[in-house]
Amino acid sequence: MTLIEVLPAPPPEAPEVPHPQALWAQLTPGDDTASRTVNHVSNVEYVRWLDQLGQLHMNTLGWKAEDLLSSGAMWFVARHEIDYRLEARAGERLIAATWVRNLRRVKSWRDVIVWRPADDGWKLVCTATTLWVHVDLQSRRGTRPPEDMVAALQPLGAAAPPWAGGADRRA
Repeated sequence: MTLIEVLPAPPPEAPEVPHPQALWAQLTPGDDTASRTVNHVSNVEYVRWLDQLGQLHMNTLGWKAEDLLSSGAMWFVARHEIDYRLEARAGERLIAATWVRNLRRVKSWRDVIVWRPADDGWKLVCTATTLWVHVDLQSRRGTRPPEDMVAALQPLGAAAPPWAGGADRRA
């Protein structure tokens, strides 16, 4: 299990991210996150980070899972894209930032960057983007999120993640 601690602000030496209200968190992978074959954090754990960081961001904006359930709608993952840049290992201190890049109708793209702080600069561990769909729990069809939720998420309106080098990504 990875210990995830929400940070009140970005660390002073942290790289810039494009969203002024990104959620920042410290990740400390536990011993049980290691791959059974190779001494590094399993790729399955990276997917857990994406889910948990998205949920924590929603929580900090006032939308806990219980609130979503009582509203009759929930965000479901439709797609994860992860680029693994460096290996992560159990016990390392990692820093992550996440934000909503784009939200159109029922779909939202969320970006995540994970770094390993080091004496010689911050090392990029992974970049990831997730397509989330806001789903009505009764009909199981996409439904527009409430306007106050959209306002709280402050989507950037960008078509592509900052690391994509101009690649077009539409929700």
